[in-house]
Amino acid sequence: MKKILIIEDDDALRVTLSAALEVENFEVLSASDGEKGFSLACQEKVDLIALDLVLPLKTGMEICKELRKKNILTPIIMMTGQKQEELDKVLGLELGADDYLLKPFGIKEFLARINAILRRTSPKESEIEEYAFGDVMINFKKQTAKKGDADISFTSKEFGLLKLLITLEGEVISRDTILNVVWGYDNYPTTRTIDTFVHNIRKKIEDDPSNPVHILTIPWSGYKFKK
Repeated sequence: MKKILIIEDDDALRVTLSAALEVENFEVLSASDGEKGFSLACQEKVDLIALDLVLPLKTGMEICKELRKKNILTPIIMMTGQKQEELDKVLGLELGADDYLLKPFGIKEFLARINAILRRTSPKESEIEEYAFGDVMINFKKQTAKKGDADISFTSKEFGLLKLLITLEGEVISRDTILNVVWGYDNYPTTRTIDTFVHNIRKKIEDDPSNPVHILTIPWSGYKFKK
C-alpha cells in the first residue's frame, strides 16, 4: 500500500484529500503545520508528499529545499491558493518539487496527478511494453507501431502521450497532467500543443479521425483512451 503525506493547514481540505486517498487504498499521514510536516517527511518512509506552499512555522518552499538538501528524494506535489508567476512556479520545481497544483483543484485532478507521479517514479517492470487495439499494434520498448500491415511512424512524444493514455485506460487525463508527465517542466509547451498531437495521432490510428473511437475528447476536461 502506497503511503502519502499531506502537509496542509486548511483543515477542511486536508480532511477531504485524506479521505479521497483512503478511498483509493492509500495510507495517509497528515500535518497541519510545516514543522510537524517536515518532521514526518524526515522520519516516515512515504511514497509522495502533497505540500501546501503557505504554512505556519515552516513554508512549503523551505520544506522542499531542506528535504532535498538532506537527499530525501520523495516525490513532492506542491499546492497553492495564490496565483503564482511563472518564475515562482519554476523556482518551486527547481527546488525539487515534481508537480504543481493551483487551488481550487478537483479531487479527480489531484488523484490523477498523484497516480501519474507515482507511476513515473515507481519501478519500471510494471510498465506496458506492447499493446494492441483494433488493428493497431504498438511496441513501446522498441518504439515501433503498425496499423494492419502498414508501419506507423510516431515521434517520441507521440509514443509518450499514447503510453500515458493507454496506461490510464478509461480515465480522463487533463492537458496539464499530460504536459507534466510527457513533456515535463524543462520544456513546457502550451495545452494547445496537446490538441495538435492528439489530432496527429488520430490520423495515424483511427479508421475515421473525424469520428475517433480510441482517443476521446472529454469537453473541458481532457482526453481518455478506449480500447
